[in-house]
Amino acid sequence: MNAIIDPATIDSMTRFDTCAVANAIESFNVRLRNEGFTDSRILCRFPRLGTFIGHAATVRIRCSAPPPDGHPYPDRTDWWSHVQSISAPRIIVVEDLDHRPGLGAFIGEMHANILRALGCVGAVTNGSVRDLPAVENLGFQMFSGSVSASHAYVHIVEFGHTVEVAGLRVSPGDLLMGDQHGVVSIPAGIIATLPDAVVKSRQHEQEILRLCNTPGLTVERLRHVVEGVL
Repeated sequence: MNAIIDPATIDSMTRFDTCAVANAIESFNVRLRNEGFTDSRILCRFPRLGTFIGHAATVRIRCSAPPPDGHPYPDRTDWWSHVQSISAPRIIVVEDLDHRPGLGAFIGEMHANILRALGCVGAVTNGSVRDLPAVENLGFQMFSGSVSASHAYVHIVEFGHTVEVAGLRVSPGDLLMGDQHGVVSIPAGIIATLPDAVVKSRQHEQEILRLCNTPGLTVERLRHVVEGVL
C-alpha cells in the first residue's frame, strides 16, 4: 500500500506544470537527471485539461494476437480491486507488451468511465487509446503512444507489478504528475517540501526573465544572476 499524502498537498501541486516540478526535483539530488519522466514516445491527448496528479495503478496488456485456443479472451474485472487498493487520486498506467504496441486500444470511452468511477483521473500507456472526443468531454486525461479505432485482441496479462512506459519505470503507488509536456514521477519523501521548492525555483527563473527584459542589460550582470541560480 502506498503512503497516504495530504490531499491539500496534492491539490497545491496542480497549479504547477511538469517542467517546473522536474526542475525542482533536480534540486533534491535524489535521482539522475535523465530518469523519472516519460520521453517523446507518448503524447498528452488533451492538453486543455491541464495538470493531473495521482498514484499509479499498473496493468500489462497484449492486443495484437488472437487467442491460441480460438476462444475469446475473458473480460477481467479482478484488476479493479488492485486499482482501489491504491490511494486516491489514481492514475492507471498500462504497459502494452506486444511487439506492435498500440495495434488495439485498451482505454476508450467505456474504460474511461469505469476508471473515473473507481477514482482515476487519467491513464498513461505506451499503447493506443480511442474515443477521444467522448473521453475528453469526460475530463479524463490520457497519454498514449498512438490512437486506434479498434481494441483488436486487447486483454490483460497481469496487474500490480512494476511497468515501463516511454522510459519511465512505474511501481504501484508511485505518485505521478502529467500535463502537455509529459509525465513525471515524484520521488517518495520529498512531496511535502516539493511545492516550496517549485516556488523557489520559479522565483529564481523570474529574476532571470526580468533581467533579460531590463534596458541596459550587461553580460556580466546576466552571468552573475544565472550562475547564482544554476
